[in-house]
Amino acid sequence: MTKEFAPLYVVPTPLGNLKDISERCREVLTQVAWVAAEDTRHSGPLLKHLGSRARLLAAHEHNEVEAAGQILAKLEAGEAVALVSDAGTPAISDPGARIVARVREAGAKVIPLPGPCAATTALSAAGLDDAHWLFYGFLPVKAGQRQKALEALRELPYTLVFYEAPHRVLETVTDLAQVLGGERTLVIGRELTKLFESIHSLPLGEALEWLQGDPNRQKGEFVLLVSGCQATGNDAEAERVLSLLLDEGLPVKQAAKLASAITGAAKNALYDRALELKR
Repeated sequence: MTKEFAPLYVVPTPLGNLKDISERCREVLTQVAWVAAEDTRHSGPLLKHLGSRARLLAAHEHNEVEAAGQILAKLEAGEAVALVSDAGTPAISDPGARIVARVREAGAKVIPLPGPCAATTALSAAGLDDAHWLFYGFLPVKAGQRQKALEALRELPYTLVFYEAPHRVLETVTDLAQVLGGERTLVIGRELTKLFESIHSLPLGEALEWLQGDPNRQKGEFVLLVSGCQATGNDAEAERVLSLLLDEGLPVKQAAKLASAITGAAKNALYDRALELKR
């Protein structure tokens, strides 16, 4: 006999401005029996503001597996659960993905609600016109690992979107400029939707000095957006060679390897471009 479960709702919450919560999210949070929260102390005041009587249970990065079991037990008992993070959409650089996977594997229904997300909020106001964007989230904490991660992203022609904490923003901006190049555009989104929201655009090479120019600019939660790698004459030649090789029927991997050997362009970037051309 198939088990019957109540649904798990994935509920975005405001980044800062409480007026940003949707009517649907408000309705769910006031009707479910339980709210699984990244920080119950943080979410408690929000539920009180909404008039919700839902009971809270902790679901953070250190207890996600255990929390998934607790949530499944509630759902199996017919009690709906709403999953929330401290701000924005759960499971996007926040806990929640493992909980959702476990609930889906058990056969329970997961219902996602649209709502606030710091990445898309910043993108909408950035004014960067790259055709595509790549959400990375938080870079590694250690400098060596962070620089290695950026090396892998350096030649991508996409707007790159990062989250960063205030105590690491200077280090991260320094590495962004050193690895990606100071000529790219950086858009710094800080404290989005909150009282001291700021969105500032400038060349990446000038960002460290700008941040150091006023200690207040280093406070709050950050979204950092970097413009994509622009094609140069060598890049154009590499794409021409790649296209010729693909037209001759060479497999994508082999065409990328040969085009890289002929032109000196990065093999990984050529492979990605070859997949796009084939599509």
